[in-house]
Amino acid sequence: MSAGSNGGEPPPRKNAELSEAISHLAGIMAKLRDPETGCPWDVAQDFSTIAPYTIEEAYEVADAIERDDIAALKDELGDLQLQIVFHARMAEESGEFDLTDVVRGISDKMVRRHPHVFGDSETPGWEEIKAAERASDGKASALDGVANALPALLRAEKLQKRAARTGFDWPDNAGPRAKIIEELEEVDRASNAAQQIEEVGDLLFAVVNLARHLGVDAEMALREANRKFERRIRTMEDSAGDNFANLDLDAMEDLWQAAKKRGN
Repeated sequence: MSAGSNGGEPPPRKNAELSEAISHLAGIMAKLRDPETGCPWDVAQDFSTIAPYTIEEAYEVADAIERDDIAALKDELGDLQLQIVFHARMAEESGEFDLTDVVRGISDKMVRRHPHVFGDSETPGWEEIKAAERASDGKASALDGVANALPALLRAEKLQKRAARTGFDWPDNAGPRAKIIEELEEVDRASNAAQQIEEVGDLLFAVVNLARHLGVDAEMALREANRKFERRIRTMEDSAGDNFANLDLDAMEDLWQAAKKRGN
């Protein structure tokens, strides 16, 4: 299908409704950011102060998906969309770009990176195209483009994947597993706080490497472990009542094992 084809596109009425809805949201943000009549909180924000909210909303989207809560997903996607509009509005005020530029930019990128859909000839895959784009932007390292603001586990995985494409990788699971044991020993030998921070970091990086080799998403795995821990602690609290904090460690361990047997 060529780039000019209408195949798969929504009907004109839907396009008009979408355009109107996005324009309405952009107008609301413009009013909120008005220096004289807008909301003082919104007016006072800048890219750096809004960035944490943007990251938080992305996680809220992921949480709704994990809970299979479609109603919540709709709401959270709206909250995330607001973040995009917020950043675009601030950029427009400074004369850098606007929401239209953002939408056109990502549209052009998606067409460019999917020539097998929008083009007529065989072309390199997604990763090869991205690598070529990075090279054309003057980015020479295989690690260029991995955002610093990513969650640490996710960034570690992406860095490792990029390095692996150059051939710098363990041939099987044995290497990452042995590295974890090595890093644990180095944690034990750490003699001060600075060394402990460094060695624990190396240990976590090694764990992510093993997860990658096993085909496990380390970030999602840790999120699931967090949820499991939370469920068990709450079950323990429900079992012990107000006396939970006064129990000794052995009693708490008994409650933990009981919660574990209950499937929490």
